[in-house]
Amino acid sequence: MKQNKDFNIDEFLGFYDSYTKEVSKVIVGNTDVVKGILICLLSKGHVLLEGIPGIGKTKLVQTLADVMSLKFSRIQFTPDLMPSDIIGTTILEDNDSGEKKFKFNYGPIFSNIVLADEINRATPKTQSSLLEAMQENSVSFASKTHNLDQPFIVLATQNPIEMEGTYSLPEAQMDRFLFKLIMHSPNEEELKKIIHITTENNNFSLKKIIDKEKLLVYRDMVLDVLVSDEIMNFAIKLIVSTHPDNKNAPDLVKEYVRIGSSPRGLQSLILSAKSNALINGRVHVSKEDILEIFKPALRHRVLLNFAAEAENISPEMILDKVIT
Repeated sequence: MKQNKDFNIDEFLGFYDSYTKEVSKVIVGNTDVVKGILICLLSKGHVLLEGIPGIGKTKLVQTLADVMSLKFSRIQFTPDLMPSDIIGTTILEDNDSGEKKFKFNYGPIFSNIVLADEINRATPKTQSSLLEAMQENSVSFASKTHNLDQPFIVLATQNPIEMEGTYSLPEAQMDRFLFKLIMHSPNEEELKKIIHITTENNNFSLKKIIDKEKLLVYRDMVLDVLVSDEIMNFAIKLIVSTHPDNKNAPDLVKEYVRIGSSPRGLQSLILSAKSNALINGRVHVSKEDILEIFKPALRHRVLLNFAAEAENISPEMILDKVIT
């Protein structure tokens, strides 16, 4: 592994420990989600967060922005939100010499951390305006391309799709998210901690634990984590097992899956497994890394047919069968 001179494993693990401690001051439980978001940030990916209203999705993203020295913006998605409200627009203004010139007025997408709050309340046209930014790290407007500052991550929150007033995300956009993370309701003990944090006078403040330059160093190190041929073949076998036309796919896949994972799913699996290996203090990927992030990386890439919906078959049930 070719290491950056400014990086070492112990330093990185110290950063991860500080990250979890600072976030836990505000966010109770859902430690797998907190870890998953960091994996996506290190892997140059984007996150789709799902959970019922009031469970803390927005607060979690705001806390992430608070503990890192990154520019943050929030976009509240509503049915009347327009693509220009996200990307920006051209305005006509007078320059110093009195001449009128067009100037691009940058939208909230031009940040390091973008919170797309309740993304499934906006129309598909507006949702799709995020596609180029998420994939290309740039925005095109009026025949000009505007590059986005790095690091750049979209953290989109959505309420469960069966709730009233929501729109399904386009399949092409779903595939742009590295992970789909699901926030679960707190248990009794976690509820006590939440009430303590939110209803009492707690004099704590969040510390900035990393700057942009150091975060970019860590992102580069992810690419240098080793993946053996054995692990690569193991990951490929899992991906092709989600395809219903694969003769070796489980019967559950053949019966209930309409479309399996795309090649982007394999890319996401390998990149996020590399980040997970670093978090676990290793410079090589193991099978455990692949299996640990398999569901977050694939649950939104396996598209089910009508029979699955009728029989309440979930993507998680399909993925469980693939890895057993």
